[in-house]
Amino acid sequence: MKEQIVYEDNHLLVVNKKVGQLVQGDKTGDESLLETIKNFIKIRDAKPGNVFLGLVHRIDRPTSGLVIYAKTSKALSRLTQMVKNREIKKTYWAVVAKEMIPQSQRLVHYLKKNEKNNKAIVFPKATEGAKEAILTYHVIKALDNYLLLEVDLETGRHHQIRAQLSKTGVPIKGDLKYGSPRSNPDGGINLHARKLEFIHPVTKERIEIIAPVPQNDPVWRACEE
Repeated sequence: MKEQIVYEDNHLLVVNKKVGQLVQGDKTGDESLLETIKNFIKIRDAKPGNVFLGLVHRIDRPTSGLVIYAKTSKALSRLTQMVKNREIKKTYWAVVAKEMIPQSQRLVHYLKKNEKNNKAIVFPKATEGAKEAILTYHVIKALDNYLLLEVDLETGRHHQIRAQLSKTGVPIKGDLKYGSPRSNPDGGINLHARKLEFIHPVTKERIEIIAPVPQNDPVWRACEE
């Protein structure tokens, strides 16, 4: 756990989530990062009582990268409000097949969640029950068979990056749910929550955190070189 913590102070803790880790408990019953971190803090700090830890935002299980947890209720309420107000800037890296796509593009779609198959349905224009989804991507590196995109989110919708890129004709590498032809060996997808920028909810200092990509994936390593 120690090596996954990339930032910590008295108010919050940021981890670099691995592919396959759950940010919080779900119906699978698998242990979540929330529980793992609580246990880690309890032992490390020799805390006699319960450890307070609150999840500020989520990323999908097959995705890697930065997740914020709050260590106090005051930080949790402030950070949750900051997420709602879009005051936390999130930048993602996504690996897609090498296709002829614009070097940079702002994508605007409307997304509706299908609860039955846990998938986002993408509409090109406003549709009843669908929420507006906006992102901007830039191609920042070309590999032999893939492109590395840097993605800035303007909204935070269910499976937003996965669904929007798929609709544009470039599903994320390994993302079978959204049209990738092959899965990745680790069952994950090449989507990584790379960077977080925000004003600290208590100290008011500017925080910028960058997460290294998964080192067990040669494509990711090539992206970071």
